[in-house]
Amino acid sequence: MRNDRPVPEQFWKLIFSNLLAGSLSKIFEHYFMNKTGFVYHEDYLKHDTGPGHPERPERLKAIVKSLEERSLLPKLARIEPAKAELEWIREIHTQNYIDHVSGSCKRGDIYLDSGDTVICRDSYEVALLAAGGCLRAADAVMDGMVENAFCAVRPPGHHAEKEKTMGFCIFNNVAILARYLQKTHGMGRILIIDWDVHHGNGTQNAFYADSSVFYFSIHQFPHYPGTGGKSEMGYGEGDGFTLNVPVGTGEGDEDYIRVFNEILKPASLEYDPDFVLISAGFDAHSSDPLSGTSLTEKGYEAVTGIVKDIAGKCCKGRVISVLEGGYDLYSLAESVNVHISALMG
Repeated sequence: MRNDRPVPEQFWKLIFSNLLAGSLSKIFEHYFMNKTGFVYHEDYLKHDTGPGHPERPERLKAIVKSLEERSLLPKLARIEPAKAELEWIREIHTQNYIDHVSGSCKRGDIYLDSGDTVICRDSYEVALLAAGGCLRAADAVMDGMVENAFCAVRPPGHHAEKEKTMGFCIFNNVAILARYLQKTHGMGRILIIDWDVHHGNGTQNAFYADSSVFYFSIHQFPHYPGTGGKSEMGYGEGDGFTLNVPVGTGEGDEDYIRVFNEILKPASLEYDPDFVLISAGFDAHSSDPLSGTSLTEKGYEAVTGIVKDIAGKCCKGRVISVLEGGYDLYSLAESVNVHISALMG
C-alpha cells in the first residue's frame, strides 16, 4: 500500500509495544488506513448546562452514536485528549479571567458572566480538556500520525473573549490552538475558517491586529452577537487579514459554495497558510433552532471539500476542525458525518 507520509518514531514504538499482543495487523491498519484523527472524551459530557439548554451533552452523544451506526468510528484514529496547560490558555485569556472561571466553578455558580453561559462544578476542568484535546490533535498532525483531525469537544469556544465569556463559550479553543501551532510547531501563518452561523467575535478580536492569523467568517447577519460586518477587516498590522462575509436569512448550499469558491479560496491561496483550522459550527443547517439559514448536509460536504482542497494546495493537507455550534441533534450528527467523511476523502 502506497503511503507518502514519513513514518514517525511513534509508529515504531507503537509496533514494538504491541508485538507481544499479536496486534501488528491492527497497527498497520491504524497507520495506513486511519488518516483522519478524532478527539473525544466522555468527560466532555460532565459540562452540565441543565435541562433545556441548547449546548447540552446530548450533542456529543448524538455525534458518536451516528459515527458508530455508520461504521465510521473504527476508521478514525482516536486521539486521547489531555488538559491544556495554563500557559496555553494564557496565550488568549488573562490569568484573572482563568481564575474567575475556576473560582466560579468551585463555588458552584450557575452562570458565568452572561446569562447564556451555564456552568457547573466540572466546567473549568472540562474546558481545559476541550482546549487540550485540540492541542493533542495538533501534535498528531505535526507528528505525521494523521493527515487531519476533527475535535468533538465541548464547551465551544469562538465567542470567548480575552476576559469575558459569552455564547456558551468558556475558553477559545481554536484561538488557543492557533498560538500553540505557531509557538510549539513553528507554523508561521494560520488560516481560521469559521462557518458557525454566529460570528466568532472572540476569535476575531484575538487576532484583529495580527497578520500571522487570517480569520475568515461566514455567518448570518444581523444575528447574535451582532459583530462581523464587512467593514471589520483588521487593525494595524492585521489590516486586511480579517474577512467577514455576512449572509441573510434563507441563504443555503449554493450561496455558501459560491462564497467559498469565489471569495474564500482565492484569498486563502494568496495568503498561503501553513495550517488550516475550522471553527466548525453546524448551526447554519436549515433544521437548527438558533438560525435562519438553510444549509444541508450536502452544503457542509461541499465546503469541507473546498477547504480540504485549499489545505492540499497550501499546507500539505493540514486541517484541524473543531466543533462549535449545532443544536438540532439529528442534523448535527448527520452534518458531522458528511464533514468527517469528506475529511477522510
